[in-house]
Amino acid sequence: MARFNPYLNFNGNTEEAFNFYKSVFGGEFVMVQRFKEMQQTPGMGQVSEEDANKILHIALPLSKNTILMGTDALESMGQRLVVGNNFYLSVSTDTKEQADQFFKALSDGGLVEMPMDITFWGAYYGSLTDKFGIQWQISYDKNYSE
Repeated sequence: MARFNPYLNFNGNTEEAFNFYKSVFGGEFVMVQRFKEMQQTPGMGQVSEEDANKILHIALPLSKNTILMGTDALESMGQRLVVGNNFYLSVSTDTKEQADQFFKALSDGGLVEMPMDITFWGAYYGSLTDKFGIQWQISYDKNYSE
């Protein structure tokens, strides 16, 4: 079966964002690469001193099948970050308490779109945009969790 891993782009604050996500979900980073490491690879070009310590790639396992990954989009390399509203990261939890924990932590400093509550489809669900502009759907459904 295919695995789907969200990959997030940030405008220079990937490390801050991922430390926040680590504080919410726990775990340890399995990979942290900085742009200065890329310069040691032939043909990969140079990055400015200002961008050298920014994140090239970071990975935080969320479960045995899902890894949250991210990078800093560098204008100096021709990248342009456009924060959009065309996606959510959907998290299905094992318990109602875990859903509340994640929702509370992720909504700190963010904007709640729909507070956690029982939905018409029977799940305990809420949605929000965190302080980094990432949209989340948090859901607990005992029919799928047991």
